[in-house]
Amino acid sequence: MEKFLADWRQDALNKHQYDSAIFIGDKLLALTRNDKDAFWLAQVHFSTGNYTRAQSFLCKQDLIARNPSCRYLAGHCLIKQSRFEEALGVLGVKNPTHLITSSSNSRRKLQHTSGHNRAGSKQHGKGASRIDRYDRRDEVAQEDATNIRFEAAMCFLRGLCYAKQNAFDRAKECYKDAVRIDVQCFEAFEQLMKNCLMSPDEEWQFLESLDFDAISISDDPSSSQEAAEFTKMLYTTRLSKYKNPSVFTAATETLSTHYNLATNPDLLLAKADLLFTQCRFKDALEITNSILHNDKYNFSIYPLHLSCLYELGLKNALFLVSHDLADNHPEEPCSWLAVGIYYLCINKVADARRYFSKASMMDPHFGPAWIGFAHTFAAEGEHDQAISAYSTAARLFMGTHLPQLFLGMQNHMLNNMTLADEFLKTAYGLCKTDPLLLNEMGVVFYHQERVEDAITMFTKALEIADEIDSDSQAWISTRANLGHAYRRLQQWDMALAEFDEVLRQGGKDTSVFCAKGLVLMEQRLPYDAVLVFHEALAISPQDAIATELLNKALEETASGGVAGEEEIEVDEDFERGLAIKKDEAAHFASRRAGKGKGRLRMSSGFGPNENILMDLADEE
Repeated sequence: MEKFLADWRQDALNKHQYDSAIFIGDKLLALTRNDKDAFWLAQVHFSTGNYTRAQSFLCKQDLIARNPSCRYLAGHCLIKQSRFEEALGVLGVKNPTHLITSSSNSRRKLQHTSGHNRAGSKQHGKGASRIDRYDRRDEVAQEDATNIRFEAAMCFLRGLCYAKQNAFDRAKECYKDAVRIDVQCFEAFEQLMKNCLMSPDEEWQFLESLDFDAISISDDPSSSQEAAEFTKMLYTTRLSKYKNPSVFTAATETLSTHYNLATNPDLLLAKADLLFTQCRFKDALEITNSILHNDKYNFSIYPLHLSCLYELGLKNALFLVSHDLADNHPEEPCSWLAVGIYYLCINKVADARRYFSKASMMDPHFGPAWIGFAHTFAAEGEHDQAISAYSTAARLFMGTHLPQLFLGMQNHMLNNMTLADEFLKTAYGLCKTDPLLLNEMGVVFYHQERVEDAITMFTKALEIADEIDSDSQAWISTRANLGHAYRRLQQWDMALAEFDEVLRQGGKDTSVFCAKGLVLMEQRLPYDAVLVFHEALAISPQDAIATELLNKALEETASGGVAGEEEIEVDEDFERGLAIKKDEAAHFASRRAGKGKGRLRMSSGFGPNENILMDLADEE
């Protein structure tokens, strides 16, 4: 009768006939009085969304105190009811850290006893009692392993409670302990990655500290090593793409070729994320489009997909996506993120802010919404409000360098170079391999008269961009900045080489030609400078700076270049014109709030030609 009822119960559950499953499960529990059947019935109540009934059932059966799996389920019921303090009371506030070292031993013991079980079955004449003894050991080991997994799951639930209470340091430790106790507790690992609770360096160190060898396959222990390697490669694809791209590429290649995961959405998303950090937005968009073509409402894809559409200025595509999501899934924060990004793309900043705010209220830990909300203030030049919003993002997502980077950029806009330097140094401590961050540090050093340090940063940014195979077009402004720094140090040939490279790569901007012309005038080549200033005026005929510099170059040419050792003087009107031009460029940069990388990054930094006038007004 017990087997009949158990099969009937399972069949009802498979068909999602929960009333039948509850009805039959209740009768089976009356027959067996078994904790497992009681836990199973509580799980059905949980699956129907009846969390209060599931919790009440567990309490009445007195299962919480004597069974880890029931304590886990009771805590989960309380979390679903947003009763976080009570959940911590049930789960306990202390993580079972003693299991971190013993968990792997218990699993190896399980593997060891399983091997003995098979060996014992082959020995003739030893008697059935020995086989039974091994079977009992096997059952005990299996039960220990199950209990350990539930202990890890309870660590994960503690982390959720602390995160809801904004105690992110404690949440981070709970998540890490959960994965250390049970390396297969992916929920906890995903919370660490998704919420950016660790820096890129910390993420890779944490991955290396995990005991993947603890993974065992009871039916086939010889395959355990392969399972461990497979799991480690899967976890590797979830890590930050700012560090060790070669390791990431090797993992994805193996998963794609050996395990037929080439078209798996999670693996494709990881590849697209790497392309996005390399500023290869078209390539990343091609991948996200292919994923959404097969799985239109995979919401994990949309933050990156929307970022690509924004970076490429595809307003019509953003309009269609945002309308579709808002109509079909208004309960998803990602839907309103899409609407906010669309409005930001068409420069309706107030509307964008409203929808970013709505998305962040629906999910207070939704990173892209917070970053987008802060960007709306930056786009309007409201630097104080932007700093406040970025500070909130920095508190929520303490493992990512992006909020600190944006805080540094906003203080730079306010000419608070000391504060900008501090924030950028903090960001650098979290991530040393983001070319945009290095560029911003170089700009701040430049304005602090630390020109040699600025050159080091600009050069390093370009080297890293080249190493990660980033789109060179994205770093034209960095190369122009490097040219300005060389010019400031009167290294004319180096400066001219950089400006020529900027022009060769397509950075045909009036300010670039002006900077190149200034260098040529310093080299006493006024005729060549005249040609360059004419090119600048061909782009912008009304440009005051190019016009003034052309006049001076013509005077030099007319005088036969006899200026000798005299400095190129800039009168007060010219100086005022340069200052105005610089302010206009800074204002334009603040409105853009930059270009950007990463799923939290949606926009981040100066566009291709927005920093180029950063020091022309300082000419003497």
